[in-house]
Amino acid sequence: MKKKYIVSDRLITRITGWMAGIIVLAMAVWGFQSLRSYYLFEQTNDAQVQEYVNPVISRAGGFIVAVKFEENQLVKKGDTLLVIDNQEYTLEVDQTEAAIRKAQAQLQVLDANIHTLEKTASAAQSRISGAKAKVWKQELEYKRYKEMYDDEAATKQQLEDVQATLDINNSDYKTAEENYGAATAHIQDIYAEKAVVQAEIARLKALRDRRSLDVGYTVIRASYDGRMGRRTVEVGQMIDAGETLAYIVNNETDKWVVANYKETQVEKMRIGDTVNIIADAFPDEQFKGTIISLSPATGSSFSLLPPDNSTGNYVKIVQRVPVRIRVDGKRADIDRLKVGMNVNVYLPKKQHHG
Repeated sequence: MKKKYIVSDRLITRITGWMAGIIVLAMAVWGFQSLRSYYLFEQTNDAQVQEYVNPVISRAGGFIVAVKFEENQLVKKGDTLLVIDNQEYTLEVDQTEAAIRKAQAQLQVLDANIHTLEKTASAAQSRISGAKAKVWKQELEYKRYKEMYDDEAATKQQLEDVQATLDINNSDYKTAEENYGAATAHIQDIYAEKAVVQAEIARLKALRDRRSLDVGYTVIRASYDGRMGRRTVEVGQMIDAGETLAYIVNNETDKWVVANYKETQVEKMRIGDTVNIIADAFPDEQFKGTIISLSPATGSSFSLLPPDNSTGNYVKIVQRVPVRIRVDGKRADIDRLKVGMNVNVYLPKKQHHG
């Protein structure tokens, strides 16, 4: 019985030894790989995939009459996403068109009035010439009778009759001039009124164009190729202008990674350096990337309340600098990386510049 226990103890000891050896070997391999990775790469796991995710915002309010997309659906530029009831906007355009036609008709009336007044002024001008000729003739007649009266060849009554006729002719001449001046002034008034109406027509046309835009805004289209995200509207829902109705991920722009490197790692990083990217979702696949920019400040400097080290509570904390990395490769492969995915970024040190 004692011998049996001795054999069992030896077996357990041997198994334990083998397991310890395997663990030590695994730790050694892991340590070697880690040291090699730290030696060859500047790496960080504080990195996420980013892409332009833009809200679809309505520029007009009203009732939704059609929703033509589903969540996660691929869309092309110009595809109709939503349709808003446009009856009110169409009526506003029609009302503005009617106001424009009314103002244009008013312009025609003013043009007709100008034409009439121009004829009236022309007639008044002709009467001025006639009245002026009468005055001239009557002045000569008065001079003759005055000389005849002085020579006692004419009576005082005859001179007074000629004088009265001259006064009447002068009055007619003055009246003709005043009529001509009034007609001319009235024409100028109508021209000024016409300018006001023309300005009103220009304003109404601008208003019509603006309301026509509103009609166009009732059909919401995709601004670019992309994939629809979350949908927050249904048919029959009342929306306001400026309301966010959905989200769309832009497929026409590059996809990038924002890697937050420690400040002690960015000394020799340069724009154009190549990096390796491994996503947590695809640990067995490696993506390539290129550094396109380094942040001008650390992440904490852009926070809502940046730390103030001058308060006396200073504790030195290693800061991180956001590095923007464009993901390279075929679009079909890149699209496997989704916005917000966590990734590990490895920057080979051998390409560092001096």
